[in-house]
This record gives sequence, C-alpha cells and structure tokens, in this order.
Amino acid sequence: MKKPLISGLALATLGSALWACAPTAKTATATTPATEAVPAQASTPPAPIDWGRQADEFLANYSAQYQQLYTRSAEAEWRSNTRIVAGDTTNSAATARANEAMAAFTGSSQNIADLRQLLEHKDQLTDIQVKQLQTALYNAANSPQTIADVVKRRIKAETQQTEKLYGFDYKYQGKSVTTNDLDELLRKEKDPKKRQAIWEASKAIGPTLKDGLLNLRGLRNQTVQALGYPDYFTYQASDYGMSREEMMTLMRKINEELRPLYRELHTYARYELAKKYGQKQVPDYLPASWLPNRWGQDWSAMVEVKGVNLDGTLAKKGAEWQVKQAERFYQSLGFQALPPVFWEKSSLYPLPKTATYKKNNHASAWHMDLNNDVRSLMSVEPNTEWYETTHHELGHIYYYLTYTNPEVPVLLRAGANRAYHEAMGSLMGLAATQKPFLVGLGLQDAKAKTDQTQTLLKEALNYVTFIPFSSGVMSEWENSFYADNLPADQLNAKWWELVKKYQGIVPPSTRGENFLDPATKTHINDDPAQYYDYALSYVILFQLHDHISKKILKQDPHATNYYGSKEVGSFLADIMRPGASKDWRQVLKEKTGEDLSARAMVDYFQPLMAYLKEQNKGRKYTM
Repeated sequence: MKKPLISGLALATLGSALWACAPTAKTATATTPATEAVPAQASTPPAPIDWGRQADEFLANYSAQYQQLYTRSAEAEWRSNTRIVAGDTTNSAATARANEAMAAFTGSSQNIADLRQLLEHKDQLTDIQVKQLQTALYNAANSPQTIADVVKRRIKAETQQTEKLYGFDYKYQGKSVTTNDLDELLRKEKDPKKRQAIWEASKAIGPTLKDGLLNLRGLRNQTVQALGYPDYFTYQASDYGMSREEMMTLMRKINEELRPLYRELHTYARYELAKKYGQKQVPDYLPASWLPNRWGQDWSAMVEVKGVNLDGTLAKKGAEWQVKQAERFYQSLGFQALPPVFWEKSSLYPLPKTATYKKNNHASAWHMDLNNDVRSLMSVEPNTEWYETTHHELGHIYYYLTYTNPEVPVLLRAGANRAYHEAMGSLMGLAATQKPFLVGLGLQDAKAKTDQTQTLLKEALNYVTFIPFSSGVMSEWENSFYADNLPADQLNAKWWELVKKYQGIVPPSTRGENFLDPATKTHINDDPAQYYDYALSYVILFQLHDHISKKILKQDPHATNYYGSKEVGSFLADIMRPGASKDWRQVLKEKTGEDLSARAMVDYFQPLMAYLKEQNKGRKYTM
C-alpha cells in the first residue's frame, strides 16, 4: 500500500533537550529594610493571566523549533530510505541522532507541563489554539522525556528494524531478487509449485525481524503508557478522537457491510484459480500462494479486461511520462505545477543494476519541512500498476501543498485525519483509471469495447478484497499484539487464524512459530498500529467519488472523467485546505452531506452482485 511516509516523524521524532518555550507568570517581590516603618497600603490583586496570549507565545516558539527539528529528522530518514548500504551504519546513526533530538523536544517534561497547564484553561482559548496544544501533547506521548532512556532505545530499535527490512537479500532459484521481481512473478506464474516457492521466498525475511518486533512492542507500549495511554494501539486510535473499542467496532462494521460481496468474490476466485492452475479439486480456502499478491490484499491481477491493460501503451511512453502526466492531471483541476524541489530531490525510478546501494521500493510521499519541500520515493516503471500509483502518490503531494498555507498552523499541516490522506491518493488513482478519462488522454481507443462487468470485477478484486485484510487481519492482529500482549509463541498462529477468518485464505505449507509472516508487511514494523487508516480511506474515497460523479459531474460513478473540471478541483481543494484544523467528521458531513458509511462503496459494486451470483450458481460457499 502506498502510505505517505511521514515516517513516524510527525508523531515520533525530534531533538536534544531544549529550553521550555512557554513563559510563566512571575510576581516581583520587593525587599524592604526591617528597621524602616512601612505605611500600610491596600493590597492590589495581581492582574489576571491572559491565557490566550500565553498560548500564542508558547505555540509560536514551540512551532518554530518543531518545524526545524522535524525537517532535520525528515532529511535523515530520507537518506536512510534512499541510500541503504550493507554494513554502513552512517545513515542509521544520523537518523537516530535526528530522531532523538526531535523526541527530546516534543516529549520534554517542561513542554508537557506547559501544554497541560495551558489546556487546563482551554475555555479561555480559541478552538485553533486548543487543537494545536492537543496535537503537541499527542506528539509528546510518543516520546516523553520522563522516560528518556526508553524513548532513545525505541528510536534506535526502529532504525535498526527498518534497515533489516529494506536491506534484506531476497532469493529465488538461487538468485537475488527484489520485492518488485517477486510481485511480478506472483502476477504471472501459472505453475502452483513455482508459485509456492515464490511466495515462500517473499516471507523469508520474517524470522529475522521477530526479536526486533517483540522488543519494539515493549518499547512502544512503555512510551505511551508514560502519558496515561494503556497501549500503543489505543494511543494511535485516539488520534481520531476514538477509543480502541470504538475503532475496532467501526472496523468490524465495515467488514460486515462488505461481507456479502466479499463472500461472492471469494467463491468466484477459488473456482477460477483452480481452473487456471489446472487443479481438479477446488479448495475450501484459498492457498495464499494462489493469489497475485503476497498478502492477498489485492486480487485484481486475476482479471485482464480487454482494452484496460495499458502496459503496452505505457511501455512506449516511459516511466517519466507517467509522473509528468499525473502532474498535468492535477493542473487540469486547477492545482499549481509541482515545485522545482520535487523534481530535483525526489527518488522516482528504480536504481540501476550497477548501483552499490539499495533503496526502499515502497511508494511513499514526503512533506520534508512542513512547507514546500515535497518529495516522493517510488520505483516507477512504465506499467498500469505504477500509472495508478503515481497518481495516488501525487494526491498526497498536492494535499501537502494545499494545506501549506498561512491559515493552517505548522502543527496542523496534516490530513483531516490520517485516512483522508490515503483517501485523496486512492481517489485520484481510481479517477485516473476510468475509461472516459483514459480515452481523453489517448491511452485507450474510444471505440475499443470494454466489458463493464469485467472492469467492475477487476476494481472489486482490488478495493473490496482489501477491506478484510486491512480492517480485519491487520487491525485485529495489531490490536491483539499491542493491547492484549499477544504471547510471543502465538504470533504466527494468530495471524493465520485471522487470515482464515477474514480473508478465507490459508498458507500453502505449514507456518509454525519459526516464521513471522505478519512482520513481512512493511507497516507492522515501521508504521505500526494504524493500518485501519487504509480501510477508512477506501470508505471515504467512495463517498467522495459518489458525490463528485453524481452531484458535481452528473456522470455515472463507473464512467467518470475528472480531467479539466475546475469544480472538482475546487471541491477537493476545499477538503484539503484546512488540513487538520477542522474535525474530520465535520469536513465529511459538510462536503458530502453524510456521515462515514460504506453505503457508497456497496452501491458502487451493486451491479456486480448479480453477475457473481450467476457465476457462483452450484458452487460451494465456504465463507
């Protein structure tokens, strides 16, 4: 999944102990010689403290230092992710120092005391002041200097875990391969035995990460417990203004709403893949190695829609064209051209075979200085998947640029909630793959007949199959891992129990506790306890798309063309511009007229249900 790698920075990382910023009221005391008689005077009550002014002064000082330290931390993280040299610890050491500096500042005991004192008087403060102070206190909980040694150990452990994760040498058939190579093989290989070997190769990193992950659980939990959170999962959910129980209830509700459609897709996939791989016996549960994705989170490569696969056309245009074209799309909606720094400093394409270092191949967008230094880390190749990804990542970039405005304080330059960032990226990815849009770009022939049902099926195998993984498997496992302190000898067993329950998938071979399959997912290690962001983002994405297509463009949601619509651009900019300065529920209700609901997503795929039920007549349902 493509997540803006604000790399734990916004919540986790920044500096050496710095002086406290908030001025405190002091009363001068006059001293008088004891021998001198002092005439009695009426005592004058002290002037009341202007808490609004106190808050302004504190926030001005705090924000300036926060931004400076955040930037240093982001730069260090960028180097750690774009230049990984086996055995060289220079970058990791620099990253650790920058993150320790950030942590020492955001979590300083004095800052925590000042923030709490100011928030005791929030009835005398403006809403925007309160929101900034609460954000700063939330950030403090990730690095409280009351337990500075724990914070320092956690930052060091996270850096080491990231290096292990991205520096791993994957092997298939005796040769070193990248994760991109493995993904490509899983999309195309038809021999079940080879598929199993490829899938197992993709999981080989798990055991090397086990000790580090268990250590990180303890350190992450201890860190937030210092400010009163019971565990790290609860802490992350609180960023939405929700308790852990409320978040998990919402996740289960989303799963239930989409379960009937997922059940049809699961049954369809079992029979179709058994046929494809020449298996006479249709299994009750899908072997993980049968699916075209390492975690079974996206099955869309199962379906080739004639005229929709753009690989041939895109190959001729090249990787750079895709990034430039994504920029042109946003400009057509009324957004500005990307700043020069994006082109100068991003890492957009795969490293040459001769490179003496590696980089993180996971697509991400970075807001380096909470101002106009925006970058993307990708490995763009000229194919359909990267075409969608490029539009997605630029969605994050334009979100950064839009809420970087004088009305939004530095501390609130973030999405309305974390899911909104993903929703914006995914919305633009969806928009950029709809037929009228592609025809308008000349990527698809207007006369080419595309099967609407197959197109919808392909989309469902992307969006719908993702929900049981994100809101089910990932969220439930991390909830259990952090909040319930899942025992170390049950980590893999719990993972596969959830995979079977939510996704109807089983491992192709025995996966005991000598493996750690959940840790092969990037986010478990370096973006922990918030994968529900993605599930919520898909729900928000379809609510926004439903509104845009029906209310603004007056088009069929399955055949839209956003290109060139300044009204669509204005609608999106209005959502992006306030950043995190407005409540996310209010933003959604104001812009779409409804509260968070999977209604629009279910509606979008409703035409597919009749087709799937027809295909599945006489087939055995096992979900």
